[in-house]
Amino acid sequence: MANILVGISSWTEPTLVKGGKFYPKSANTAETRLKYYASQFPIAEVDSTYYGLPNELTSTLWVNRTPNGFTFDIKAFRLFTQHPTMPIVLPKEIRETLPFSVQDRKNIYFRDLSREALDEVWKRFSQALLPLHHSGKLGIMLFQFPSWFFPGSEQREYILSCKQKLPEYRLAVEFRHGSWVSEKNLDRTLSFLTDNQLAYVCVDEPQGFNSSVPPVIAATSDVSVIRFHGRNKAAWERDNTAASGRFNYLYNDSELREWQPKINELASKTKQLHVIFNNCYDDKAVQNARQTQLLLDQLSSTSPEYD
Repeated sequence: MANILVGISSWTEPTLVKGGKFYPKSANTAETRLKYYASQFPIAEVDSTYYGLPNELTSTLWVNRTPNGFTFDIKAFRLFTQHPTMPIVLPKEIRETLPFSVQDRKNIYFRDLSREALDEVWKRFSQALLPLHHSGKLGIMLFQFPSWFFPGSEQREYILSCKQKLPEYRLAVEFRHGSWVSEKNLDRTLSFLTDNQLAYVCVDEPQGFNSSVPPVIAATSDVSVIRFHGRNKAAWERDNTAASGRFNYLYNDSELREWQPKINELASKTKQLHVIFNNCYDDKAVQNARQTQLLLDQLSSTSPEYD
């Protein structure tokens, strides 16, 4: 069975910090919050790297503030996953290379940057994470592609180009459109990921939308990932909903238990399994991560396989 690591996305989410239900009053700084979080869970997913480029100092602090064996999964910068990106989050010297026609736009895309500028952004992103990599605390690099990223040869080539830009890191791919795992495309998608040692990210999310990705269980690498986004259908595709609001959902016990056979199945096919709760509103992700870990502990104590 795989080594199963259970944790949450964004230990600094404002509704979690301000809610006062998880962190003790003494955990009132970035350092003490991370140290407390790492005393409760063995893995964390870093969400801030999606919104802006990380820096080496921050990575070093993360290393120093967590125990040996702790793991950080890193969410790829939004420019790399073809999401709209505010120019202000780019370094000044890179912003100055943008064509005049796009400098005043609210958002830009990777295609708006020159090859040289893009290479520099990739380089800075990669180098900033070296302290995590060298310490053995870097888990996977999560590439979460948008709902308009449809299956095709051009898209597969782009995914491979991302791997080539980060050759020293392990990439995991999450699709946000169900067509990637439709009956027509499932085998091709999983074969592509397997052939290139890219981890398929299994998801639990609201169903019933054109973009909905079903809870397909597949191991395409020696590290596998499950991300729980909640089942808040009312807010899932609502444009004016804040990010945390979309994930405002608390799984009940039966919903978590229905995932236990799937977790066990995936754990039997891979060496390490990351189970991440992204229902990051207030302490909902924390509650569900703890419940899931308890269920797994109960299973391991009763299963003959673990005797």
